[in-house]
Amino acid sequence: MTDFGVSPKKQEELDKKFEKCKVQESDIEEKFIRSSGKGGQNVNKVSTTVYLKHYPTGIEVKCRRERIQGLNRFFARRLLAEKIEEKVLGRISEKRQKIERIRRQKRKRSKRAKEKMLEGRKMCLAKKEMQGKIIY
Repeated sequence: MTDFGVSPKKQEELDKKFEKCKVQESDIEEKFIRSSGKGGQNVNKVSTTVYLKHYPTGIEVKCRRERIQGLNRFFARRLLAEKIEEKVLGRISEKRQKIERIRRQKRKRSKRAKEKMLEGRKMCLAKKEMQGKIIY
């Protein structure tokens, strides 16, 4: 693979992901698009957004996280590898698992669960009140 301006360790991890998913560079179409938004003159003049399409699966990815095209190429490939892994191997990515866990934690409790929780709190409060009283 080409050098994207990231550490060799990150490069190796990306290569391993591509091997695991059986993705080849020849299967990927890469285009560069002019970005918009924050970044000043660099973003307005240089095509820093990276567009990748994986032909066998039909998955498309756009990335414009950084102002540097090389880093965007790396991040786009990493995102593509995650999506392919999710689709082909049927695994849920770690990022999606974290999102789902947070969603479950924020979800509103059912009425029964809420009542049960409040009942436990009331019992605990009653215990504490009894501890404070000294009867002679």
